[in-house]
Amino acid sequence: MNYRFGKTIIMSLGGSIVYPKDIDLLFLKHFKKLVEDEVKRGKRFVIVIGGGHLARIFQQAAESLCSVTDEDKDWIGIHATRLNAQLMRTVFKEMADPVVFDKRGKMKKLTHPVTIASGWHPGWSTDFVATAIAKDLKVAEYLEVGKPAYVYDKDPSAYPDAKPFEIMTWKEYRRLVPKKWVPGSHAPVDTVAAKLSASSGITSIIINGRDLKNFKNLLTGEKFQGTIIR
Repeated sequence: MNYRFGKTIIMSLGGSIVYPKDIDLLFLKHFKKLVEDEVKRGKRFVIVIGGGHLARIFQQAAESLCSVTDEDKDWIGIHATRLNAQLMRTVFKEMADPVVFDKRGKMKKLTHPVTIASGWHPGWSTDFVATAIAKDLKVAEYLEVGKPAYVYDKDPSAYPDAKPFEIMTWKEYRRLVPKKWVPGSHAPVDTVAAKLSASSGITSIIINGRDLKNFKNLLTGEKFQGTIIR
């Protein structure tokens, strides 16, 4: 399976890829090189970073001490994404926009090869942020760079016979995920992003972010492993 991108590549980069238990310095080093190589070929990147383990540490700490609402969890997650985003902006300092975009409407146009965004608002995941940016910038698709590599018909960690999809519709996908947003959701594309993607006609491509060789294949138009939802 192949996919051809335009000039602008928007991605929702899972926080658990960058910050699984500790900050993955080796991943960041190779990820930076991958992006730099594509920038040299004329691509521009918008990277929306999730909260990962950092968000869960603080959410769990809060829950152990007091009553915590979903909005409280969302705000903790949003601030975790902002810290991860500042790290990412610093990693790409030479080519990145100096502003981390943390609110819808602030990103009028892309002025740098790399633009970093964080979480925005309670009830809006970083998946939703990537979708909204794609819609606002009139880009046809966005990447979900997380894990696993595919959308499955059921949880592959619990069911060894789970079957992967290579191509599916948003209608098919939305039958598989909860109808209501839950902070810390682990769906490949969460429900709020899936709803906006479906209504806006935006494609999502799911890949395993840990497999940078496969990631490179996708970006360069070669065969890759993943799921296309449109």
